[in-house]
Amino acid sequence: MDEDGAAAGEAAARLDLLMERITHDVGAHVGVTYLLVPERQVLQMTAVTGAPTRLAVPWVRQALASPAPMPEAVRSQSPVWLSGHQELARRFPRTALAFPYSVAHYAAPLMADGVCWGALDLLFPGSRPEGLPAAELARISEAADQMAEVLRDAAARRQPVRPRDEPLFVEPPPARQAEPVAALLERFSEGFVALDLQGRMTFLTEGAARLLGRDRAELLDAEPWDVLPWLNDPAYENTFVAALFSRQPAGFTARRPDGAWLSFLLHPDATGISVRIVQGEAPDSEQEPAEDILPTVPTRAGTLFRLLHLASALTEAAGVSEVAESIMDQMQPVLDAEGLALVTADEDRLWVAGSRGFPPEMPEQVNGLPMATRTEVARTMETGVAGFHPTNAELVRTFPHYEQYRKMGAFAFLPLTVSSGTFGCLVLGYDRPRNFSPEERAELTSLAGVIAQALERARLYDANARLARGLQEGLLPRHLPRVPGLRVAARYRAATHTQDVGGDFYDLIDLGAHAAAAVIGDVQGHSVQAAALMGQVRTAVHSLARTGAPPEEILARTNQLLLEQNSPLFCSCLYAHIDIPGHRVLLTSAGHLPPILRHPTHHTDVLDLPPGLLLGVAEDARFQTVEVPLRPGALLALYTDGLVERPGIDVEQSIDLLADQLARQDDKPLEMLADTIVTRAQETVAAQSRDDIALLLVEYGKAGKAHPAGP
Repeated sequence: MDEDGAAAGEAAARLDLLMERITHDVGAHVGVTYLLVPERQVLQMTAVTGAPTRLAVPWVRQALASPAPMPEAVRSQSPVWLSGHQELARRFPRTALAFPYSVAHYAAPLMADGVCWGALDLLFPGSRPEGLPAAELARISEAADQMAEVLRDAAARRQPVRPRDEPLFVEPPPARQAEPVAALLERFSEGFVALDLQGRMTFLTEGAARLLGRDRAELLDAEPWDVLPWLNDPAYENTFVAALFSRQPAGFTARRPDGAWLSFLLHPDATGISVRIVQGEAPDSEQEPAEDILPTVPTRAGTLFRLLHLASALTEAAGVSEVAESIMDQMQPVLDAEGLALVTADEDRLWVAGSRGFPPEMPEQVNGLPMATRTEVARTMETGVAGFHPTNAELVRTFPHYEQYRKMGAFAFLPLTVSSGTFGCLVLGYDRPRNFSPEERAELTSLAGVIAQALERARLYDANARLARGLQEGLLPRHLPRVPGLRVAARYRAATHTQDVGGDFYDLIDLGAHAAAAVIGDVQGHSVQAAALMGQVRTAVHSLARTGAPPEEILARTNQLLLEQNSPLFCSCLYAHIDIPGHRVLLTSAGHLPPILRHPTHHTDVLDLPPGLLLGVAEDARFQTVEVPLRPGALLALYTDGLVERPGIDVEQSIDLLADQLARQDDKPLEMLADTIVTRAQETVAAQSRDDIALLLVEYGKAGKAHPAGP
């Protein structure tokens, strides 16, 4: 591990320790640390104590916009206290549906210097209508401040703490079994078992092994529902989960393969669950199970809650790719499916929207197939009826040329149907034969309906986004003019997490007589109205520049035009008149970010211009022009805020970082330099940015050459 990685690891370990300590100190039985991932607009779990990570899967990632306690604490930058499940259901019904346990929540944002870095979630057993004592609240607040400072300091050292790909389970110190107590328990006819927080048997008496019908060596370090098939029922594991989260005693009765009934009494605490096993009687509802050729694989405990959470997550996904990613990440492990594919129909042809676990060549084999092709996917879409195949025998016999059917043991084909009809198919593949019980078939069919609604909405979103992008691209210049004595490069990147049209624009205007004007601006908001206003501003500036008006007058008259439009939107703008034979540039700003000048020596200056009011704000706005000398080889960088805004970092510091980046770059071609700057911004500013990026580079004293405006 390099030095930076080691430092980040030390900070993460410190964060884990603070979380575990405060959880123990205030009597919470579960503690969770979430870190904010601003580029994805999500909170991601990085560590948990008091509950196994596998039970935390549905809540590993929470959209920042979702109606849930943790995102609410981060959005409001204030703690969220929920005294019990009833209040959780009242304030956050979606979360309560997916988390039906009797606990109280305290969600605290991790704030330092006005910046939120994540959140701490503490769960307390039962309900606490009286609230938390003032002393405990103070301790939680202090711990949250310390955690935030760890994150802030690590980021300041440019060694930020990132959320782990899989949350770390911070295990409490194990409770060691004293030998005399073990001997005492062996004298009872009942059986006694100790389960850790992961559900593993860490201790059991000989009496327990005898009642369970296995050797102790087979049972130790295993989960009961994994090693004992007759306990592999969702009701049994769910009793364990309920006891774990609520810290309240629970119990269930189960029948051994020989017909004998056992009662299991669960007593939880902070380190695990103690289980007492006694011989019991059959419940009143006992019925003889049906004899099946293939074993029924029950849905594991918590699956329904995970599926409900998936449905909630799908409402947060925007485009088809995001819906597919949510399904692949959250549904496949929940359903124990080896392969999962989403296939849709477009213009009577099949297309794979997402695939995981199937052979990599499968999308290529399916994409573009006519609906009339004889396939199980096409049959499912044409009939709208789900197909469940407990074995692959029928599929191999009917479709011998599809090799993927031979590589898995069972399949489910689920139609994706909305009010307008069936438009797709969800394909699940399992690595071994599987008897789909009526309950599981109903569950999968219902889930397919939820996915269909989300996918149809995503398809509409993508269609609207393509239309919006086409409109915006039509308003930006396709090519920039060739001006002797200048080289130019421009880049525009649309926000990746919105379908609305942005208002960023740029232009290079050939003024003849060895002069040119470089312009960049940003209309407030993302909407068709913003794009329309952007087009008007760009046209107005272009026309006024050709009249020979000075820069301050061009912006003043453009401001008047916006006021006459009576638009509620504002616009920032930076106008640079480049006098090529005069070796100078005249700069005027209307509330826009300052340009950066790189000298031929590669020293950079962030040019301090009179800021001026935004266009469209005040009728009497006045703008000032500043003259800056240019030497051959100088480079002028104009940009919009999407290039430099970083969560948690002051914008002036971000601009300085951009200036440093320009200074460090060698004399590479201007097009390559523009690509480098934008790529770096997309990596460090936002992977799913909610703001557009526009960049215009103008190099003085080099031969002009025609270039496209840039993608």
